[in-house]
Amino acid sequence: MTIFITLFITIGFLSLNETPTTEEVQATLPRAIHDDTSARALEVLQTKCNVCHVRQNPCKVFTRENMDGFAPKIHRQVFIKKRMPRGRKIKLTAEEYQILLTWITSTNPQ
Repeated sequence: MTIFITLFITIGFLSLNETPTTEEVQATLPRAIHDDTSARALEVLQTKCNVCHVRQNPCKVFTRENMDGFAPKIHRQVFIKKRMPRGRKIKLTAEEYQILLTWITSTNPQ
């Protein structure tokens, strides 16, 4: 549902009386999916990462504007080195790991 709402907003340049062409929908869909994935990843970064980064590493507080640039470092720290999140209080769920991995993959398609 969210993807379709995002898609509708993204192609909002069309008149309400016009039906988008298949080409317009196909051109917009990857961006809409990436935007939804980024929004979900940002929520994880803000609730699970920024709570510590604000105090201990303020130059690496994640925002919508900088998160894609940090994707390779987040991948390395979370998935390869398994150093983040630190401590015992904050843990990522399996779903949150998947959200981050999907987002990281979408920022650097192979």
